[in-house]
Amino acid sequence: AFWKGQPIDGFQGAVPASEVKAFVERVVAAGDGAPGGGLADAIEAAEEMLADGSAEDAAQTFAAVLEEEPNNPAAYGGLVRAHIALSDLDQAEAVLNGAPAEIAQSPELEAAFAQLELAKQGQNAGPLEDLRSAVAANPDNHQARLDFAQALYAAGEAEPAVTELLELFRRDSEWNEGAARAQLFIIFDALKPNDPIVLAGRRKLSSMIFA
Repeated sequence: AFWKGQPIDGFQGAVPASEVKAFVERVVAAGDGAPGGGLADAIEAAEEMLADGSAEDAAQTFAAVLEEEPNNPAAYGGLVRAHIALSDLDQAEAVLNGAPAEIAQSPELEAAFAQLELAKQGQNAGPLEDLRSAVAANPDNHQARLDFAQALYAAGEAEPAVTELLELFRRDSEWNEGAARAQLFIIFDALKPNDPIVLAGRRKLSSMIFA
């Protein structure tokens, strides 16, 4: 983490919760109460840990931030995503359900909710190649295509998943109470708003809706 261009000492690997708390307190102190400083830097450090695969350290850091500021939506969303990365979906859901009502509709928690839904779907996703074959054998098998899209996303193939859902929407936009559009919006919410996959997917969906 950095504040005013100066590094704030962090840590590597699993560490005691007390050390994580001390780390967050040091970062907050370095922020000196300035807008956007302190906790924002601690959250940035936690995001870097999560991106580097240190999900446990990230979870502890997000939790320590919440001790300092219980209504911080970025820390709540990050904590949910850290538990998802640890494959602890029950704990991720518990954190999400425990978020204060005043931040429940924040973009950070909306994204975390969508990512949790996708993670749950991923646990139940069928064999990718079997679903691919089922769709190829019968392109109008809408359930197989929806399952295929969910399996693709679970395998880290977000763009092909969106492509399959757009095709499902094109074939039957009202099937299963608009399942294709609903699933697309879950993926769009889970990704960053400016992600090229989201921008292209929304544009294609809109063109089909208003064609």
